[in-house]
Amino acid sequence: MAEGRDACEAILNRIRTANTSARAAASAAEYPAIERNYQQRTTLDRETILKTFLDHLHEYDAHVFEANPDTLACAIAEVLKSHDQKSAIVADDFPEEDLPTGFTWQRESKSTKDQLNTTGGAIAGCEVAIAHTGTIILRGTRQLTLLPDRFLCVVYENQIVDTVPEAMARLEPYKAEPLTFVSGPSATADIEMTRIRGVHGPRFLDVIVVRD
Repeated sequence: MAEGRDACEAILNRIRTANTSARAAASAAEYPAIERNYQQRTTLDRETILKTFLDHLHEYDAHVFEANPDTLACAIAEVLKSHDQKSAIVADDFPEEDLPTGFTWQRESKSTKDQLNTTGGAIAGCEVAIAHTGTIILRGTRQLTLLPDRFLCVVYENQIVDTVPEAMARLEPYKAEPLTFVSGPSATADIEMTRIRGVHGPRFLDVIVVRD
């Protein structure tokens, strides 16, 4: 009896394997044929794209600042001083030369979860930002966008694209990596539509846009 069950299970496993392979092959063949009639490239000029992005950030209650490459460190210092913040946890790949003096910095990889949860804030750059949705996309740095109460993100103007397809094209080399999409401070609402901040991430989002 046991031999019969084993033989039956072996046959079923072979069928499952064959079906899985067939479905995968069919999906691979069908994917290129999917119609993509949606807008894939912007028709807007750079200033309009930037304005759209900034408008969405304001709509999401993010605090927005502008700087240029030479004044970025000063801008970071001003943002932190406005919150009486004297230290922050910084993404590992954030450039050391962009961090102002007079503050205490600690890299993410050297921080414990307790430190991330109690720090005054965190700082990171981004990979790309989408003007049409006001979304900032980061590679790695997942904990920095979840545990600290305040998150400061630096976005360079040349990282801002208009549409989602344009952003996906830039992210193609990193499609196997974890990516974090941020659209404003963390917020949710209960059944009575009472908005609560900080449930799934930082309550406050500061964004410094670095103009070319």
